[in-house]
Amino acid sequence: MNPHDLIDWAPVLRLAGVALAIAALPLAWWWVRHRGADPRVRLAALTTLTLFLTFDLIVFGSFTRLTDSGLGCPDWPGCYGEASPIGARDDIHAAQTALPSGPVTFGKAWIEMIHRYLAMTVGVLIVVMAAASWRARARLPHSPWWATATLVWVIVQGVFGKYTVTLKLYPAIVTAHLLGGLLLLALLALQHESYRDRPVAVAPRVRRAAIVVLALVALQVALGGWVSTNYAVLACRGFPDCNGQWWPAGMDFAHGFTVLRELGRAGHGGFLPFEALVAIHWTHRAFALAVFGGVGWLAALLLKTGSPTLRRFAWAVVALTVAQLLTGLSNVVLDWPIVAALAHSAGAAGLVLTLTLLLARARGTAESAGDARHVALRAARGGA
Repeated sequence: MNPHDLIDWAPVLRLAGVALAIAALPLAWWWVRHRGADPRVRLAALTTLTLFLTFDLIVFGSFTRLTDSGLGCPDWPGCYGEASPIGARDDIHAAQTALPSGPVTFGKAWIEMIHRYLAMTVGVLIVVMAAASWRARARLPHSPWWATATLVWVIVQGVFGKYTVTLKLYPAIVTAHLLGGLLLLALLALQHESYRDRPVAVAPRVRRAAIVVLALVALQVALGGWVSTNYAVLACRGFPDCNGQWWPAGMDFAHGFTVLRELGRAGHGGFLPFEALVAIHWTHRAFALAVFGGVGWLAALLLKTGSPTLRRFAWAVVALTVAQLLTGLSNVVLDWPIVAALAHSAGAAGLVLTLTLLLARARGTAESAGDARHVALRAARGGA
């Protein structure tokens, strides 16, 4: 392979074979366990399995970034034109010998390729899910368009993955890739709830509060992704102040939040000043206050409903938010340990997933009577 070629389609068939072989294991388990079940039960089980692997993919993507393995294989979709680092061992050895602490080593190559294998496995499961949804569409309570939207989005995620490599960890692309992974998680959660059909009646203000808090969390995750992709985690030392100041002097918001720029570079092409990294970190830390306030407001509303289901959601959201505070604080005071950083990424994904499930189940009070009758009828039939 020419070292200047960033895209090499030669290993595509071999990579597809690897993905099919890996996906065959969870698919076989799912088929054997649920082959005689109702289509909704089968599809709900497949969606749960895919949700689990997608969550793992998001966390492993964070591990790939945190270990600086994003360019462990500097081309796409394979590794130096091969389906695995084994076939690319000569090229990797040459790169590692030339620069032992550089972006290409055997360890980093394996981390990057495992991330790609897992992503392709999730893609295979989503293709199967979409096909099964369309095949069983006459017996499903909702149309299979959620499955179709999920399939389209996983393809978009593949494109983001490609540009993450070919554009050399361009911060806007890497952040978009992270947010895209969380959107994929949310789409799968909505799809899962459409099969389970477990509505909970809530007042409109509770649903509006959940939407607002989910928007706040999404923005905070975007800010956190911007911190991580710009390597600004340690730009602020100390807590709750930043470098000994409540409002650090000279913060450069203009350069820090210039979206279209290369990693480590300002918009004009020069090096990104340290004050820009401080601005990025401080903004993420300050906006956390809005998230904490929103979560407290939502939890109070959920606890007042008296619904056991909504109370569980309230405590889950509060627990995840507190865990985010603790892991975020650990990143600062313990110099960014990888365990805390991974837990912080996992907590963000958990918050998005929990809030999406809450919104998928919550229905307005105008539907309360119908929902209650629907639940009672299912219970009488043994379906609750």
